[in-house]
Amino acid sequence: MLVAVGALSLMDACLKLLAPHYSALQVASLRGLSTLPIVLVWVGLRGGYGQLLRVRFGLHLLRGVIGIVMLAAFTYGVRYLPLAEAYSIFFVAPLMITALAVPILRERVDGRRWLAIAVGFSSVLIVLRPTGTAALTIPGLAVLATAVGYALSAITVRVLGRTDTTESMVFWLMTMIGLGAGLLALPVWRPIESTHWQVIVGMAISGSLGQWAITEAFRRGEASLIAPFEYTALAWGVGLDWFLWRTVPALVTLAGAGVIIASGVYLIRRERVHVEAEHP
Repeated sequence: MLVAVGALSLMDACLKLLAPHYSALQVASLRGLSTLPIVLVWVGLRGGYGQLLRVRFGLHLLRGVIGIVMLAAFTYGVRYLPLAEAYSIFFVAPLMITALAVPILRERVDGRRWLAIAVGFSSVLIVLRPTGTAALTIPGLAVLATAVGYALSAITVRVLGRTDTTESMVFWLMTMIGLGAGLLALPVWRPIESTHWQVIVGMAISGSLGQWAITEAFRRGEASLIAPFEYTALAWGVGLDWFLWRTVPALVTLAGAGVIIASGVYLIRRERVHVEAEHP
């Protein structure tokens, strides 16, 4: 999980480097298209290409639409916000997954977990404060929309995972993002500058490594023990912000992130207790 978070943070840095030069949809398309060759090799080694056709296309299409919106919104957000600030807002996603699982998957959530969700949501207002660089601006709300999209995508994965393979889910998501976002970006598509190809290659490699590592982490380990390591992204965000852009997060941003992280960790631990109580 530590490798996954580090690799995906490097991918996000690549998105942020490309964002000032191309539209958010074009960057999203480049993310999908650049990863496809690696994904195709991975699928070939993990069960063959027949699994790509034995899928529920309707749900894959829904997930693809969510993925396009999510990636374009995040790219737009990090164009204007430091990575650490964007991550602080995005950390509300696990809370949203639990909240959305109630009406969509009919899962039960007890009072203590609802309290943790409420505390986490209210802490987003600390990060999206009414004054300062991360005020209730469009970039900040774009990252919040990304968290909503991530939660909806995760719910979709829970349903798809009952019938479709991980390889097919990754392939169709990258294909739909690459082609779908590319078609939408055609009116404002810009030729790729020669100096940006190395960033695109880095984005493809780090994104693929992160996807593989996070899949392996949850396959081999206990989710309640592994998931909290996702929050190490904040350390990566702070480090990359300083190293590449010489910016540091405001203390109020770190305070808000701390409360959101605490709520998320409590929720994950509480989920483990809840599951053990139901299945002794």
